[in-house]
Amino acid sequence: MALGPCSEEIQKGRVEIVENWSKHINPLLELLFNVGTVTEEDLSFIRGGGCTGERNCLRTLLDVLQGRGEEACRAFLYVLSNFQPSAAIGTASLFPQNALKEHLQKHKDILAKQHGPANYLSMAQRMSKPTEVDTFTDISFSRHVGYPVALQYQHEVAVVGDPFRAGRGEARKQGETCGFRDVFQSLFSAKVDGVVLLSGVAGSGKTTVIRQLVQKWAADADVQKVVFSMPFRELNLITEPQSLQGLLSDHYSHLKPILPELMTLNHGQVLLILDGLDEFCFPLDFEHTPKCSDPERELSVGGLVVNLIKGNLLPGIAILLTSRPHAVSKVPQLLVRQFYSVLGFSPVQQQHYFEQNCSSSQAAAAVWSFVSSHKPLQLMCHIPAFCWIVSTALHDGTCSLFSDTVSNGAALRESRSDCSEDGSADPSCSDTNTVLPRSCSSPVTVTEIYCCFLKSIVVFHVGGCVEGMHLNRLQDAPRVLKENKAKLKCLGSLAFRGLLERRFLFNQSDLSSFAQESCELSRAFMVEILKEDKFSLTYEKSFHFIHTSVQEFLAALYYVLESFSGSDPFSGLKPNVGLLPPSVQKCLTSLVNKLRRPRHVLRRHIKKALHCGESHQSGHMDLFCRFVSGLLVPKTRFILDGLFSGEPRPHRFPSCLPLLSTTPPFVLQLLRSQLHSSSLSPGRQLNVCHCLYEAQDPGLPQRLQYWLKVLSQKASGQCASMSSDWSELAFLLQLSQDLQELNLDAQGLDAEGLRRLLPVLPLFSTLSLAQNPLGPEGAEVLSVALRSPDCQIEKLWIVSTGLGCNGVKILTEALKDNHTVFDLRMAINSIGDVGAACLAELLKTNRSLRDIRLRDNFVTDRGAELLMEALMENTTLKYLWLFDNKLSKECVQQLKDFSKSRPTLDIKVCY
Repeated sequence: MALGPCSEEIQKGRVEIVENWSKHINPLLELLFNVGTVTEEDLSFIRGGGCTGERNCLRTLLDVLQGRGEEACRAFLYVLSNFQPSAAIGTASLFPQNALKEHLQKHKDILAKQHGPANYLSMAQRMSKPTEVDTFTDISFSRHVGYPVALQYQHEVAVVGDPFRAGRGEARKQGETCGFRDVFQSLFSAKVDGVVLLSGVAGSGKTTVIRQLVQKWAADADVQKVVFSMPFRELNLITEPQSLQGLLSDHYSHLKPILPELMTLNHGQVLLILDGLDEFCFPLDFEHTPKCSDPERELSVGGLVVNLIKGNLLPGIAILLTSRPHAVSKVPQLLVRQFYSVLGFSPVQQQHYFEQNCSSSQAAAAVWSFVSSHKPLQLMCHIPAFCWIVSTALHDGTCSLFSDTVSNGAALRESRSDCSEDGSADPSCSDTNTVLPRSCSSPVTVTEIYCCFLKSIVVFHVGGCVEGMHLNRLQDAPRVLKENKAKLKCLGSLAFRGLLERRFLFNQSDLSSFAQESCELSRAFMVEILKEDKFSLTYEKSFHFIHTSVQEFLAALYYVLESFSGSDPFSGLKPNVGLLPPSVQKCLTSLVNKLRRPRHVLRRHIKKALHCGESHQSGHMDLFCRFVSGLLVPKTRFILDGLFSGEPRPHRFPSCLPLLSTTPPFVLQLLRSQLHSSSLSPGRQLNVCHCLYEAQDPGLPQRLQYWLKVLSQKASGQCASMSSDWSELAFLLQLSQDLQELNLDAQGLDAEGLRRLLPVLPLFSTLSLAQNPLGPEGAEVLSVALRSPDCQIEKLWIVSTGLGCNGVKILTEALKDNHTVFDLRMAINSIGDVGAACLAELLKTNRSLRDIRLRDNFVTDRGAELLMEALMENTTLKYLWLFDNKLSKECVQQLKDFSKSRPTLDIKVCY
């Protein structure tokens, strides 16, 4: 039978009709039923008893229409041509509106419960209403359009605290600082769609921001959007192909009756939250993943995520992605509509958090006084999770956890004492003591803080700290720690394996393989450390450490305990591939280690641990290495007396660390050799300095004192003994948040030294590097700093640094991408006419430069002519100094005349 024109049109456009109209299948069916095109029997057949997907329903409808003939097809095309999706959503819904509202309210209540405030970032446990949004301490954000490309040399730990440096707000042009209210309003605006990326270091509060967003959304009746939240760590557990609708149906079973209806809603009313992109273990291939717009089509979980981000699945929805900085590049820049950096706590917010988290204002003031007087601790406290750890470590109930300073917070006040006995030390001494570890009992290194934190959890986990019982519990701490040593080692081995495998979520089989039972976890102190994910995407129980830094600390604790006992920390993590049973193999390994010199065995294990950070350029082992270094200090391990005191001493480790009063020399030698290694990136070298700080290197105070004198211009330049320790200066500068001008004139700084300073170079508004042998290689380093998305450099003074024409070429290319530098001083660099030509090309496009000084650079008439040509286009430059160059009288006169014709331009020139 010949097809009519309408039937033929439907047959030819069948694929497009299914693609574009399947999401409106329910209102279309109702309209067709109202006009008599389909019957009740047809509706039942098309819907397939409620088990058929939208696309299959529409395909069945088209088959029915084709069977009915030309008139039915003509009616269908007429309905399509007059169909208004926005109107149909409100009037043609097949689900009762009251029931829909009831299900959505239930959805809000369930998500609010699932996203309750986390204990370590709020004081919800002390509030009468734990779901109130105002229980959160506010966090600072920086907003961008698109996201800045992170520098390859930077590790996220190195940028902690940078946004809060003095004057940063005025110098920062690329980003706009904002608060939580701005983020919420932006995400829940009715017109917002596309991908919003939220980036922040571990512990900066990304997941807490998600909790806060959900809490406020659930409490705000005026917000119409529907929120779905799926953490990436749980998506990792889905190994079989899955459809988006099936995934949402499994995770939100309470929405099953209305989920098909929700899929037909205006997608602008949906916000999908995907938390923890850095933890996603499946590849995201945005170029080769097949396009899919069918929510019922089964795909790999990676394919689902790619199609959601690209807007193929549920086009028009808003998607919030959170990630640590190193993983944001997994998403192409063009797909990101807006980018937020989680800056963490400002100093004022830190103080506010301690006021919320301590039992009294006096205790909060004591904790804040101590933290603010130790720069490394205050630097880490920009991370909200670390504030929780610090407050737990320094203040559990009423006092410090150090056994010799257990009353009235004496340890906190002791840290405020002067640098010298008479208080008349060098003025720089007070600044140094805010950076360097002290010999007093107060915990000043990050490792000591985590030791106190763990001790607090183990000793006081039952019922908190009862008044009058604090001292008794501290005295009993060694026994409690000794009794729990086996559990802690098993927990640490689990943490260590997870760290090596980049895993943060563990299932029941993982726990069983490390002698951990979930029933024990619910009763023991470990419930405070290892949390169960009660709202998982799968039916299998899963667990995660309360924070990734706690996982790294426990991994380091396990590693050091195993190393002291003579066992190989890696042996328990590898599958048994030999012929002997694991227990026999372990005994043989232990026997071999006994026959070796114990000191060499220990040294080999520690060397292997510290080289983990060197081999992982991504930096994810950095904190682990810091903790290992800190746990080798006898004073640090004394905090956990009971875990280490049980180790056999004289007959097995006659020179073992517990018998020493200082850090073993071989550890310091190993770290210093790493510091001077040219193969390490600047970020890794900076981390080695943190390791030396944690190891309480006795020579570090003197070396940092030297650098303080260099910064104050009181030290003689080109000190040979300090020439290779520029990473230590970077370490010091990272902690000196109030320093805005970096003056290293005539200090013998070469290109390699400048490379070691690279992590901190972009943070200064003035870089004065005159009379240093930088050369073109140094220009390469400066170009990286100038292209940094966080660059604040406004004044770049590089007089007499041996740049030459090649160095100027490199610099001018970088300055084409830079919009912060306005003062460029590069006298006595032999740039010649080639360099002048490069600057001329730069001036044709750059509108940021205001002052360029080129005294004594062998520029001839040709170079001056090129500069004048460029200045015909550039009207923003105000000063151009060309003293002492190779210019003729005629050219000098031309320059003077040119300057007179431009009142806003001052050209300094002489014969």
